[in-house]
Amino acid sequence: MKKQNNLCAYLHADGKKIVDGSGKEILLSGWGLGNWLLQEGYMWKAYGERFDRPSRIEKCVEELTGKDYAPLFWKKYRENYIRREDILAMAELGYNSVRIPFSYRLFMEDGPGILWKEEGFKLLDDCLSWCEEAGIYAFLDLHGAPGGQTGSNIDDSVDNVPRLFIDRDCRVKACALWKKLAQRYSERAVVGGYDLLNEPIIPPEAGNGDFDYLIPELELFYEEVIAAVREVDNNHLISLEGAHWATDVRIFHKKYDDNMVLHFHRYAEMPDRACLERFISAAEELDVPLWMGETGENSNAWYAALYPLASALGIGYNLWPWKKMDCTNSPCSIREPEGYQKILRYLDKGPHPGYEEARQILNQYLENICIENCELHPEVTRHVFRKPPFTIQAVDFDACPGKGASWFGSGNPYGIYRSDTDMEIRELYPAGEKAFAFDCGWERLALVLKAGEFVCYSFCTAETAGKEIHLQISYRAEEKTELAVITETGKEVLVSLEPGTEDAEVSLGIPAADMEKGTVRLEGRSGSAWIKQLIFT
Repeated sequence: MKKQNNLCAYLHADGKKIVDGSGKEILLSGWGLGNWLLQEGYMWKAYGERFDRPSRIEKCVEELTGKDYAPLFWKKYRENYIRREDILAMAELGYNSVRIPFSYRLFMEDGPGILWKEEGFKLLDDCLSWCEEAGIYAFLDLHGAPGGQTGSNIDDSVDNVPRLFIDRDCRVKACALWKKLAQRYSERAVVGGYDLLNEPIIPPEAGNGDFDYLIPELELFYEEVIAAVREVDNNHLISLEGAHWATDVRIFHKKYDDNMVLHFHRYAEMPDRACLERFISAAEELDVPLWMGETGENSNAWYAALYPLASALGIGYNLWPWKKMDCTNSPCSIREPEGYQKILRYLDKGPHPGYEEARQILNQYLENICIENCELHPEVTRHVFRKPPFTIQAVDFDACPGKGASWFGSGNPYGIYRSDTDMEIRELYPAGEKAFAFDCGWERLALVLKAGEFVCYSFCTAETAGKEIHLQISYRAEEKTELAVITETGKEVLVSLEPGTEDAEVSLGIPAADMEKGTVRLEGRSGSAWIKQLIFT
């Protein structure tokens, strides 16, 4: 098994870097364990309000299977959904961290006052032990706080109102929970940090109401919780998210703790520096590290664009989610059990399948969620890390170190993408309807490469020793165009792009055994062409 770190000391902030106890920079990469300790209906292929959050999902499972079966289902569900094998698999793929989202209801009884439950602590204890074995850091994420912090299904709120900031009892309970967690894990270096709240305060345009008047209460909550945590734990990083799906930076006008990270989320954006700029500026002002702590739910080519860019800018990331039903953009896809459509029809106001059949279907689901029974998608990780074979859009050339080294061009007059560069980018076709919810439509863009210009693309060669790497260039040319394809070793291959054809392929040779990163440079020698996509194999 590939162990990522020795976890010999706590992660902490050092200026704009996250470092370990030896001062070594740790650039976080990993996945969130969505749907394990806080369920979301879409990961079950259920999209209506009836099955959109944990409390409603629990109610439906009980309706389908009866009061005796439901508690047994949830016990087995939590045992199977994430196990030691999942964490070891994550480390084996090359990731160094995991984010563990949870609901407070696994740790405390619902209702007024504080009554502790052991179940949540035991589940975290086990997961942290697996993380220690794998050598990956774990970030504890309060995804569902007492009363709800977001005002949406994702926080398991009762009525889509962020009552954490309205009801004093909820705030007291959340503060007590974080103090209890910090006390319990204060000496566990495997804990990378405490993510105090996931996505607090929904934006007004989401349609559940305007709760921006509560943003000052969010600041006060952070101050109160940090003070409680620091009474028992001065070791761990504090991860803080802004409002509006963790995209609003207005609360980051001050530094809340000397050991904090500014945590933001990115979905559905054009994957260039512009989507990161507001967070980079805020972190510069405060001199704190950045963490893109939730992102993903997109195409593999989008992953190959955004996450290497973030890494080059010193920004760690955590994708969402590790596992869900019937997907191709998470590492683990849960197979739909036989008869499952009957469950979905019931959730959509259809007939009840009967207790016995519903139990049989959900029993099969409990088996299917085990990682050994999932359909695995290693190609997802290959795109995250740009390990051949992978595909990248031509417009996603290297941003760093910058002009004259990563790219050189004569201007970007349209400014529709990569406006911080001088490379011309054009639309191959007009924007149309979204193919999926987070589709940003950037695949319609092409790089116009002309004589005297160049762009570079970096990729990982760590697992390609002894293998010849090929590059396929997808393009559109209205005149004969000549490109030079140059590798980091100086190997140069001239390629003619002919009108009427769409692809050209070249060999990049065999990387040296000790080389972990390769770079290929496309240089225009004559003519011009619209370069669409590069496929490394």
